[in-house]
Amino acid sequence: MNNKINIKIYLILLVIFFCAFPLHAYVGPGAGFAFISSFLVLFITFFLALFTFIAWPFRFLIKVLKGQKAYKKSRIDRMVIVGLDGIEPTLIEKYMAEGKLPNMSKLKDQGSYARLDTTTPAISPVAWSSFMTGCHPNKHNIFDFLSRNVKNYLPDLSSAKIGTPKRFLPLGKYKIPLSKPEIKGLRKSIPFWNILGDEGIFSTILRIPITFPPEKFKGHLISGMCAPDLKGSQGTFSFYTTDSAKTQKHEGGMIIPVKRSSNTIETYISGPVNSLLKKEKELRLPMTIFVDKDKNNIRIEVSGEKIDLKPGTFSDWIRIKFRPGLGMKIRAICRFYVSQTDPHFEMYLTPLNIDPEKPALPISHPYIYSVYLGKLIGSYTTLGEADDTWALNEEILSEDSFIKLCYDNHKESEDMLFNAMDKTKKGVVACWFQITDSIQHMFFRYLDKNHPALKTGQTEKSVQVIEKLYTDMDDLVGRVMKQMNKNSLLVVMSDHGFKNFSRGFNLNSWLYLNGYLHLKDGKKESDEWFKDVDWSKTKAYGLGLGGIYINLKGREAQGLVSPGEELKTLKQELNAKLSGLRDDKMGKVAINKLYDRDEIPPGPYKSNCPDFIVGYNIDYRVSWDSVTGKVNTTVFEDNTKAWSGDHCIDPSIVPGVLFSSKKINTKTPSIVDIAPTALDLFGIDIPGHIDGRAIIDMSALTSDKNTKHIGQ
Repeated sequence: MNNKINIKIYLILLVIFFCAFPLHAYVGPGAGFAFISSFLVLFITFFLALFTFIAWPFRFLIKVLKGQKAYKKSRIDRMVIVGLDGIEPTLIEKYMAEGKLPNMSKLKDQGSYARLDTTTPAISPVAWSSFMTGCHPNKHNIFDFLSRNVKNYLPDLSSAKIGTPKRFLPLGKYKIPLSKPEIKGLRKSIPFWNILGDEGIFSTILRIPITFPPEKFKGHLISGMCAPDLKGSQGTFSFYTTDSAKTQKHEGGMIIPVKRSSNTIETYISGPVNSLLKKEKELRLPMTIFVDKDKNNIRIEVSGEKIDLKPGTFSDWIRIKFRPGLGMKIRAICRFYVSQTDPHFEMYLTPLNIDPEKPALPISHPYIYSVYLGKLIGSYTTLGEADDTWALNEEILSEDSFIKLCYDNHKESEDMLFNAMDKTKKGVVACWFQITDSIQHMFFRYLDKNHPALKTGQTEKSVQVIEKLYTDMDDLVGRVMKQMNKNSLLVVMSDHGFKNFSRGFNLNSWLYLNGYLHLKDGKKESDEWFKDVDWSKTKAYGLGLGGIYINLKGREAQGLVSPGEELKTLKQELNAKLSGLRDDKMGKVAINKLYDRDEIPPGPYKSNCPDFIVGYNIDYRVSWDSVTGKVNTTVFEDNTKAWSGDHCIDPSIVPGVLFSSKKINTKTPSIVDIAPTALDLFGIDIPGHIDGRAIIDMSALTSDKNTKHIGQ
């Protein structure tokens, strides 16, 4: 490990710093949803760091000795999992048939290919939680990006709970926390790599969703989807502009109006809220921007850094630091993009990522692993969902700049994967790639000539974006295959597929118009987060990307529906009216069916599952207004946003894909089968709580030892 690694420890009492961000909703489309009572915590002490360094040689020796024994039962040396989020089987099959995916075709011919059953619902955090645990959602407790708070009917982030310190010490204008804040993951059950680690099998897990906060296990891990930015949100960009016409509210970001005096702009970077102060306020970093039109150059001066930048290009990662007081610093990294300087100045700033080399809260296991990767490959995105889809949705970034951002982030993940493969010769390497999900969400409209989001001037380049994405992923698979040997297993998979999204369905408006949801007296519509809903008269409401909840007595704070016959009758009514519901304007079925939580695989967390999960048809999804808790008289509406492809629909029509370098023993694999397969391959008994089954054909595995491996 690089001997220049230097961790600066801020030690003030036991807990050094905690920033609480006021309850704030950031709603990004699809995979971008979040709702978090945000925070910032730097919870590392000098003694803990010192102990880690001293104990490391002894722990390493124990791991080696235990690992030598563990691998005696193993049928393979290494399992490599390449997770391409959202890869669509119909496109894979089309491009393979056209000869455009030679490496995936080779993987299919020498091993196996199948469509992969996804979860109910087919949403990334749900599916990847089932991938890692081998369990259906009622056993791992993740049902959406959002979960509902039964006390106030507001959404919470489903993956993690953040609690504030309980005790503080007043010190002048400051309040010093004397107890640690709670950072608790809400995903239940056990990831397969934890079970492997207990038996001495090492794993390197890179950016797999729902791994924040990182759990301790015998391996390395970088947190993925749902890891927050420095402000505690799931990704809040900043947009600087001198154009007063563009200073209206933008979803997913904040607008900072600026004025240019001669060639100089004085402004700031918005940071987290400083809750060390008794009177909390936002931390801000002064920033000066110099615009040299003659040389077509911009100089940005901030936090002691000077960045020279050409319009239309992204800066490298820039390190910045906020100073909340008491001699402390909170570090972040960010990138700048100036889209124009004339007639107006416009600049995009990425969400403030936690600095991996000096992380302000845990983003890896062990803590030092993020530092190690930073020293090795340079600064990299730590935000769970770094491809800023809202910036393109809101036309802050152009299509070309968005694609550039996605591929830059993707390259960082590739570097992590190949470093892990080089270092992990035995055990498991698993890496998640977001780019396949992000680009399909934003460019699927180009596959539908009648999509309402299409604009005049469609370019051939835009039409080819998705095809190029698939061929680029095929190239990645080919490079991975070259590093495999006959005693290894390569799995290339997606958690779900993708379909067109051209019409939105406001579930809450439908419930309102049909008498199941009521508004306060005198109100004909409600603003965000059910502001004007009368819960004392409401029987059902929609929350998240596909859930319907009954306002049940004894469960919700103002529950109206009694358990038993009343509940049963209400559910039968809703099921009858919504299953097969048609969109008369388009002459199509909008909702295929409702999935009753009592009819999906059981588990101990069934009570947290929505009462119904809506199985939308192709072309449909819950509308943007419905997701944010708005209620009005519009039920169906065209989706005119760039976000034009989706998977939050009937799971039966959005299966994922599965490629395996070894033959599988079933034609109907499921995402819950990956975890037990990994355990079985390394000779570990599959725990009884796991729903999946091992799917590698062991007879073929034995015969494969005498054949060429996929890298040859």
